[in-house]
Amino acid sequence: MKVNVYPIKSTLHNKEALKRLTDEFFSSIKQDDIEINLVNNVENLYLCDLPLILIQSGGSENEFLKLQDAFQGPYYLLTYGSNNSLAASLEILTYLKNNNLEGEVLHGSSSYIISRIKSLSKTYKQEHENFIKNRTKQVKLGVIGKPSNWLISSDVDYNNCFDKFNIKLVDIPVKEVEDLYNDPNIKIDSKEVDDYLRITTPELEKAYRFYYVLKIIIDKYQLSGFTIRCFDLLTSLKTTACLALAIFNNEMNFVATCEGDVPSMIGMYIAKTYLQSPSFQCNPSKIEVEENKIILAHCTIPLCMCTSFNYKTHFESNSGIGIKGELLKGDITIFRLNSKLNKAFISQGEILENLSRDDLCRTQIYCHVENVEKLLKNPLGNHLLVVYGHQKEKLIEYFKKNKIEII
Repeated sequence: MKVNVYPIKSTLHNKEALKRLTDEFFSSIKQDDIEINLVNNVENLYLCDLPLILIQSGGSENEFLKLQDAFQGPYYLLTYGSNNSLAASLEILTYLKNNNLEGEVLHGSSSYIISRIKSLSKTYKQEHENFIKNRTKQVKLGVIGKPSNWLISSDVDYNNCFDKFNIKLVDIPVKEVEDLYNDPNIKIDSKEVDDYLRITTPELEKAYRFYYVLKIIIDKYQLSGFTIRCFDLLTSLKTTACLALAIFNNEMNFVATCEGDVPSMIGMYIAKTYLQSPSFQCNPSKIEVEENKIILAHCTIPLCMCTSFNYKTHFESNSGIGIKGELLKGDITIFRLNSKLNKAFISQGEILENLSRDDLCRTQIYCHVENVEKLLKNPLGNHLLVVYGHQKEKLIEYFKKNKIEII
């Protein structure tokens, strides 16, 4: 059995002293059927039956982080215990576990370490294949057009999104959607129109056609969600995306946000996958600081969040289709990610009543929530996400694991 070992140490420790310790340690676990090789190139580390990372000293944590992208999991950390190497190993393994990565510290008597090496070598290949499969199981979310002009704080670094959430953002031109919508060869099968849509007007027919062509885009790019620069469509297609988003957000494993708001799309994806909850993307329309109350409104909402709904026009344009939904009164959580994906606002409270004001987007809720003043002093964007239930602690746990500060 061939075992390769890559050493990591703090620059503060004496190289010669660590070399002597390492030689003695390897001698103690040497056996006729175990060939142990010290390698100084990460690429060579994996040309063996079992790769181990030797933590030689305390203070190795940052050295590990510098090399983490080059390492491949699962991460087996070998340590002999002196020079605070065990403490460093435990810190590194905790970091890996917090990021949902598999690993183990190999430490103890020589017989114990030898037994673990033999056992792990039998399962390493399959575990590594599973690790790679899970790590490369990308989620693709589409960005159809760019964020709307007024979303001046919503640009997301695509590489940062991939590194943090393993989400690949895919740019899709709005023109591709427009061309499909205007293609006379694309016919909608009336059997595919759900009964609850009650398509009885030309405006509903246009809105549903838009939903239909977006399904083509989703299949082409293999998307798990998208955000769309929807206001441009009011001019080019004379319709709205509100109905399409309401239907897509009904689906168990799909999310859709409007106005090209990428942070909202990512937040909505977290809600759908981590909390198993649909979410309502909405505008804060009025805040009553002294009472910790807020009005939230938008023209689209997942239909499954509604106790009832009806069709109205889109608010700003007074055209197309908007959704006027009624929500359950009761507990809610609201949250928002910033565009750098390193901060989040989270609060919870309750829906007090549904409103029907003429000067706001069509679905309107009046809520009592904690700390609304933070939105006036340190906002993270102009949209918030609402999920049913008090789920603040779950979100805090998730965001902390992903090194996202709670403001």
